[in-house]
Amino acid sequence: MTVVCDGQRTLTAGRAARELELRSGEFELATQLGEVRTAPAGTDGRPGGVGSLGRRRVPAEEIARLQAEPGFPDALRARIRAVSTTEAAALMGIGPGRAVRLTRAGCLGPVRFYVNRFGAVVWLYLAAEVADFADREPDLMRGNTPAAMRVMLDSGQDWRARQWRSRRVAQLMGQTDDPWEAAGVIAAVLPPEELASVAEEPLERSLLRRLRPTMASVITVTPAARESFERVLTADEFDEVLWYRVHLSRCLERARREDPGRLRKPAAVPSGARPGQSPSFLNSPSWTTETSSLPSRS
Repeated sequence: MTVVCDGQRTLTAGRAARELELRSGEFELATQLGEVRTAPAGTDGRPGGVGSLGRRRVPAEEIARLQAEPGFPDALRARIRAVSTTEAAALMGIGPGRAVRLTRAGCLGPVRFYVNRFGAVVWLYLAAEVADFADREPDLMRGNTPAAMRVMLDSGQDWRARQWRSRRVAQLMGQTDDPWEAAGVIAAVLPPEELASVAEEPLERSLLRRLRPTMASVITVTPAARESFERVLTADEFDEVLWYRVHLSRCLERARREDPGRLRKPAAVPSGARPGQSPSFLNSPSWTTETSSLPSRS
């Protein structure tokens, strides 16, 4: 269905995916990466939630732009191609074990994940980022693991979930200018007790829960899978939690100052979000052969 939103013709996600010859998962990733630009569906009564983090649509001109690109649709598919750790290892010309260690150390940030019925999280990486990393850091593809990285890995640290959260939060924060929605994004990754200690007012916590965006579209069919899914969504390390607490406090200060009446507005239930592109929201470890210190994790 094509409608006019804010003066431009837009298409639903399903229609846009068909026009771009993408499967639903590919289309979702393309919007998250900013390869397909989206726009808020609006609040004119159509289904789709409220605000910029509700259901989103694709401008018709964006479809035309992508269809006019050389090599469409294969070129678009290549930019959003996601690979497993085993496939990433093959692209880098290394063994799967070494690839796992590199991803755990934060050398590559996942773009997607799913959870199998046994509760194991399966991470997916952008093929283009994998190839770029291999070209940029050839010394990490062979030889001994840098000492600092080895110490980190031997202590059991794992940056994969943390980096996925960082990327996802950045995508959603880049999609909204609404201070309460921004606070809702940050609140979505904090443990409940940490959220309650920052947002002490029950009305604020209730609003943040209503504004919580869809962080991931993952099917969980067993209790073990559901538990693993929730762990991925929630910050756990001390410094990561502290970082989000500080930024939630800042978002709430801005929201209270700019839109204090929001707490008294009627509740509305938002739906899933389809984010656009935004810069990295949390710093990632940078591993090179000159690495001499561990990133702070405690």
